[in-house]
Amino acid sequence: MTNINISVTVNGEAQQLPAGSTLADALAASGQPSASFASALNGEFVARDARAATALKNGDAVFTFQAITGG
Repeated sequence: MTNINISVTVNGEAQQLPAGSTLADALAASGQPSASFASALNGEFVARDARAATALKNGDAVFTFQAITGG
């Protein structure tokens, strides 16, 4: 049986993940505590509680950033 991986970028760094990985999986692999940042997939904000249900595809771009609040 062959392992199938997808290639994504996380904050500009190439990362290989198993097919079927989610945004939560990619962020966990980056080693950062997920509560400390906001996330975007291909330029679209993804809420923290939606990360585990957000499937990744080959070529996706994940970015993390410090959430800014205020008004």
